[in-house]
Amino acid sequence: MVAGEASGDLLAGLLLEGLKSRWPGLQAGGIGGPQMARHGFQAWWPHDKLAVRGYVEVLRHYREIVAIREQLKARLLQQRPDVFIGVDAPDFNLDLEAALKAQGIKTVHFVCPSIWAWRAERVEKIRRSVDHVLCIFPFEPALLAQHGIAATYVGHPLANVIPMHPDKAAARKQLGLHEQDEVVAILPGSRASEIQYLAQRFFEAAALVKLARPAIKFVVPAMPALKLRIEQAARAAGVLADLQIVEGQSHAVLAACDATLIASGTATLEAALFKRPMVIAYNMNWLSWQIMRRKKLQPWVGLPNILCNGSVVPELLQDDARPKALADAVLQWLDAKTSAPEKIAAVEQRFTALHAELQRDTSRLASDAIQKILEG
Repeated sequence: MVAGEASGDLLAGLLLEGLKSRWPGLQAGGIGGPQMARHGFQAWWPHDKLAVRGYVEVLRHYREIVAIREQLKARLLQQRPDVFIGVDAPDFNLDLEAALKAQGIKTVHFVCPSIWAWRAERVEKIRRSVDHVLCIFPFEPALLAQHGIAATYVGHPLANVIPMHPDKAAARKQLGLHEQDEVVAILPGSRASEIQYLAQRFFEAAALVKLARPAIKFVVPAMPALKLRIEQAARAAGVLADLQIVEGQSHAVLAACDATLIASGTATLEAALFKRPMVIAYNMNWLSWQIMRRKKLQPWVGLPNILCNGSVVPELLQDDARPKALADAVLQWLDAKTSAPEKIAAVEQRFTALHAELQRDTSRLASDAIQKILEG
């Protein structure tokens, strides 16, 4: 298995749990993180080696990433596993899967590359590289079938982990917050490059929100490896003393908050499953942005908006992700609690329906599909 970042590690860990239930003697190794290690996964390289997003950013790490892939490919061709499962990370995994499939090793890709959002041309590489795709969104298998790619909708594992009705009071107690507190969660990303481009903007926005609402509480979940960088960005923005930075606990933070300022990515779907109003933002290297925007097929980049097929929550991208604009968007959600509660209720209703649509017995459906591939 290969999972290339924190979100992939989380999904792969949930998948491994189901696979181990069906095959207790299963042995798994490759590239992964702590969630996979909890289920006995042997990480030959840590997952954060692949946690790079953006064309220019990837170029800086290109030699190291390609060297890892070549070493991994050689090891897998020698050991010949029963099946290789690439978890997301399509830029790394699809080329590896193509080489393994050409040598007769069964290949499964978990999380369909978002060809419905951007880079539609990638569908040819998927067909060449994988025996089966495990899809986390319901419309994807039919789309892949049009191109002759076998796929199974298995639901989104997070929809089974996150409760349909989150316990805000319990989460606040866990974090030492009071029920009457007004709480904003700040999630500037899980990659070093995201912290570089987003964290200070987010914290400068927090400073402006604090001016408007002095009693506000800010909570920031941080991966241990990125905590120092987050603290440095908060200090530069002058708000370090106003933040509660916690290691991990992103689900508790999302359950506890009234609204969240959040980097585009898997975390936005987690926020939607917690039924929280959010402001989605992203900023990256200018050249990477110019390349990516030309390949975009949807009017949105945030998963909640894409999956709900509408502008349910605001998105502020690249030059629009200015601290004042971010702060104003957050304040609009906070004001709506009293001035327009129906707006909050409408968002919660949309996200509850989305949650129900994504809730499936993912472990069983995925292991059923993998068993058929092995038998086939």
